[in-house]
Amino acid sequence: MTTETVTAEAGRDFIRDIVAADLDQGRRKQIVTRFPPEPNGYLHIGHAKSIALNFGIAQEFAGRCHLRFDDTNPTKEEQEYIDSIQADVHWLGYDWGSNLFYASDYFERLYEWAEILIRNGDAYVDDQSQEQIRLTRGTLTEAGKNSPFRERSIAENLDLFRRMRAGEFPNGARVLRAKIDMASGNINLRDPVLYRILHATHPRTGDKWSIYPSYDYAHGQSDAIEGITHSICTLEFEDHRPLYDWLLDKLPVPSKPHQYEFARLNLTYTLLSKRVLTELVRGGHVAGWDDPRMPSLAGLKRRGVPPAAIRGFIKRIGVAKANSVVDVGMLEFCIREELNRTALRRMAVLRPLKVMIENYPEGQLEELEAVNHPDDPAAGMRKIAFGRELFIEHDDFMENPPKKFFRLSPGNEVRLRYAYFIKCHDVVKNTAGEVVELRCTYDPATKGGNAPDGRKVKATMHWLSAAKSRPAEIRLYNQLFTNPSPDAANFAGDLNPQSLEILSDARIEPAIVEARSREPVQFERQGYFVPDPDSTPEHPVFNRTIGLRDTFAKEVAAKG
Repeated sequence: MTTETVTAEAGRDFIRDIVAADLDQGRRKQIVTRFPPEPNGYLHIGHAKSIALNFGIAQEFAGRCHLRFDDTNPTKEEQEYIDSIQADVHWLGYDWGSNLFYASDYFERLYEWAEILIRNGDAYVDDQSQEQIRLTRGTLTEAGKNSPFRERSIAENLDLFRRMRAGEFPNGARVLRAKIDMASGNINLRDPVLYRILHATHPRTGDKWSIYPSYDYAHGQSDAIEGITHSICTLEFEDHRPLYDWLLDKLPVPSKPHQYEFARLNLTYTLLSKRVLTELVRGGHVAGWDDPRMPSLAGLKRRGVPPAAIRGFIKRIGVAKANSVVDVGMLEFCIREELNRTALRRMAVLRPLKVMIENYPEGQLEELEAVNHPDDPAAGMRKIAFGRELFIEHDDFMENPPKKFFRLSPGNEVRLRYAYFIKCHDVVKNTAGEVVELRCTYDPATKGGNAPDGRKVKATMHWLSAAKSRPAEIRLYNQLFTNPSPDAANFAGDLNPQSLEILSDARIEPAIVEARSREPVQFERQGYFVPDPDSTPEHPVFNRTIGLRDTFAKEVAAKG
């Protein structure tokens, strides 16, 4: 796999300031960060913020960043997710080198350390059910109640814990809990669960284990084993930091990482809950994790969003301590900005209307020159065919136009891009009264789109030759939700019924198919499009990455 090289561009934020101070004042000799996903789903754009932060800091401060899978729940983890996460990190432009790790690499050591907690009187086996533990944990205003098994002897706790490991008890029969303080103002310190019984096959360890560590227990200790210096988490883990530190203080860990929290990414018209995204896939609301309407990195990639645009977006929004909601328009701006710079220009007619140029020689075709990129002369030129029969966009014609409609109408003259001036003089309709063909004339003196007599037209339209253009399927994607703040509890009620429109009879330039490129292109006057993985030379399929301007928010406002 080839990985795009990311140039380290140091920004300023409170975490980078901490890292710089730690190095300057000698508290750390080398910076080691980590990106620690749970392999229970695909990554989404919120994860991109964490990826860019952790890998970016490692690059900027000459450190290293680990990719570590926190694979502590085999009932939800799959190799498919592990593979997709690695592919997504590489696609974003980052590389962990030889620093690929799994929490399951440390299961044996984590178990040994759990026995140390028991021997030191800092953990005990609890026979209460999950529901009983929840009910006795207390509330934000009421202290919890000690478990009736909290004062078991060390010998009994060790015996029961070893039997738990041996698989002697069924799921849910017992757990191992830290013995901290059931009256703590921080609920996370009210004897949290460290191990639970789970008879399930693990993707990497198979059936070796019948007990699995909790995320809170495995995470900090994995950081310590790997020598992580700055354990960077989102704000929901802020209240977990005292437990993170308590465990590090109680165990003979080889290093002492420190946890720092930053605000997670929230976007309008978007839900980033992994539960919701999983339900969208399993419920058939989308075609899969890589559906271009999904905020998953796989979906964004399939939609044609360049990784550079995502990195630019992350850099623009910055890193803050307080949660906020970012307008999805900022992400779209970054996508347009990147694609405007990089995407070659082509012509496509999405809803074709036939045009007959009656005074053009029958059977003749000529080649005209078109620019590949107006701001990049090095991109060169291409040839496009012009003939007697053409296609224009159906929306570019009106039989009875209102004022300020300057495109094609009976008696009105327009410019065909790179070609000639044409004028419509007759309209052909079907039995239903629908316009199916236009009869026009062209001015051969206006080749290249300029009139020698200096006359002006108010519209320039794209077009394609009927003989030389290729049929294609075009998939127009819009926001998945119509509500700027979709309801995670009832997301189905906010789904956009117009999130996907499929155009099966569009026409595209043959150069698009012949290039066999998977890179996005700009369909002039339409937007940015990318070939879908379903696309073949015989049946081209293109996904709309984004329009040339933001129309979705205006459409939603108008309907409201």
